[in-house]
Amino acid sequence: MSEQRRKHVAVLMGGWSAERDVSLVSGARIAEALASKGYRVTTIDVQRDLPGLLAALTPAPDVIFNALHGRGGEDGVTQGVLDYLRIPYTHSGVLASALSMDKALTKRVLSTVGMPVADGVVASRDEVLAGHVIAPPYVVKPVDEGSSVGVRIVRAGDNHTILAEDGWIYGERVLVESFIPGRELTVGVMGDKALAVTEILPAQGFYDYTAKYADGGSVHVCPARIPAAVAEEAMRLAVLAHQTLGCSGVSRSDFRWDDSKDGIGGLYFLEINVQPGFTPVSLLPEQAAARGIAYADLCAWIVEHARCHV
Repeated sequence: MSEQRRKHVAVLMGGWSAERDVSLVSGARIAEALASKGYRVTTIDVQRDLPGLLAALTPAPDVIFNALHGRGGEDGVTQGVLDYLRIPYTHSGVLASALSMDKALTKRVLSTVGMPVADGVVASRDEVLAGHVIAPPYVVKPVDEGSSVGVRIVRAGDNHTILAEDGWIYGERVLVESFIPGRELTVGVMGDKALAVTEILPAQGFYDYTAKYADGGSVHVCPARIPAAVAEEAMRLAVLAHQTLGCSGVSRSDFRWDDSKDGIGGLYFLEINVQPGFTPVSLLPEQAAARGIAYADLCAWIVEHARCHV
């Protein structure tokens, strides 16, 4: 067994965000895959308990595989702790993680390099409850959640009090964006190269949390059956987002493509995920597999590209 295969990898999973259950599934699969490659693996179910996390990381592992999702694990908080401890970890550092988690800031930064983004505003919860802040149809989403948690679509004729009707627990800042008709596309990036374009076809409604993780909730078409020019542009933009935000390892960018428009004019960036899921229905591992990269090999590649960011 080679020296690198004896590395001790601690997989951080769970956390306290709305995506805790997804993270637990991702982490368990990652741990199993890394063990199959010969790494010494331990798993840590992260709670909102810094002394407990520090104790679990003593003695320090060689590498952290950060399989946390959402607030606390994907937004720079955990990354800052690991940088302070000087333990190499997977995925992006503090700055890229924090920027990417804030959808409004992400759009603002990427628009400076020519990224096509949907028109929208950040409004307070009270402003959204008081009336339509932009003309419907529009999308209401938390500024800093993932996995489509909390996303609603308000169509013409809908009541604007949608936040009050089904509860809103995602903070006082709300991102409201013009709804873009058309098709849902996503592009994974590994290193500085795009893997593939996948089209996502929800079984019903739109690609919300249920469509992402429920059995039969959606169909993934990889590679997407779209014009070559649109696929090439989506991959170019995904790499541009990855590089502009300073991401490391892997990321996945989501797009809407209004196919009623000619050429690439209907392609719009939605958001980037710097710690994509690794569940049985997750998109980035599926795209890697389409490129001939097995799940365990993908996990090992991510480990071998782990580092501190200070």
